[in-house]
This record gives sequence, structure tokens and C-alpha cells, in this order.
Amino acid sequence: MTTAASLLMAVHPLATTNAALNATATILLLVGYVLIRRGHERRHKQVMYAAFGVSTVFLVCYLWYHYQVGHVSFSGPSSARRIYLPLLFSHIVLAVTVPPLAIATIVLGILDKRVLHRRLARWTFPIWLYVSITGVVVYVMLYHLYPSVPDGSIISP
Repeated sequence: MTTAASLLMAVHPLATTNAALNATATILLLVGYVLIRRGHERRHKQVMYAAFGVSTVFLVCYLWYHYQVGHVSFSGPSSARRIYLPLLFSHIVLAVTVPPLAIATIVLGILDKRVLHRRLARWTFPIWLYVSITGVVVYVMLYHLYPSVPDGSIISP
């Protein structure tokens, strides 16, 4: 087996699932944005519900993954660490805000409080989008660009 294939197999399936869910949420958020800008309110609502559902599944998988695996350390060089750590920090801080922002935005939409919904969505959308995109970037950096080598492995990154 090649070195690249060995390292790829070392990535926990839930880590890859989480990245796929984040990528899916990103696409749904962008589609939802385009739909509402074009005046397709009903389809926008359906897509945003789907984005919320995907993000909810992500959160459950993420928590389960870290319950099983624990902390995963970044093993890249210090030059990459200077990019990774601020990116990770901003991702985590903003990720904590997404569930309450998304729920509040959705509730305002359901209640047909359009002015308040739009006002909050102007904050919720870019934060949620940033968190979804940076989740994928963190995954790529942590597991593919700078993967950790398991203890006792003869493979070097």
C-alpha cells in the first residue's frame, strides 16, 4: 500500500463525514441565499431547513467523534500553525454562535417577522457560511495536508 493511501485510511470515517456535512451545509447556504435573492421564498425556506438539518447532523457526528477520539493535535510546521491556530480559534468561537443564531433566524421566519428575520439573517448567514467553510479547511489541514502519524508507524508525513 502506498504512503498516501495508508495515511488516507488513517482518517477516521466520522472526520470525513463531518467535512462532507460542512461542505453540504456550505452549498445549501449558498443555494438558499441565491433563492431568496431571486424571490423564491418557499424554495429558500426548504433549502434553509435542509441546511439546518445537515448542520444538526454535523453537530451530533462531531460530538460523537470527539467523544470517541478525543483531541486531535495539529502536526504541521510552525509556518502552517500560524495560519491554522487563528483559523481554528475563529472557527470555534463563531461555531458556538451558529446554533442560537440559526434557530432564532428560523423562528423569526416561521413567525413571518420578516424585518427581524432579515436583520438577523444578515449576521447569521455570513457567520454560518464562514463556520461551514472553515470546518472543511480545518479538516483538510489537519487530516490531509499535515496528518498525524500513528505511534509506532514507519510512515512519515
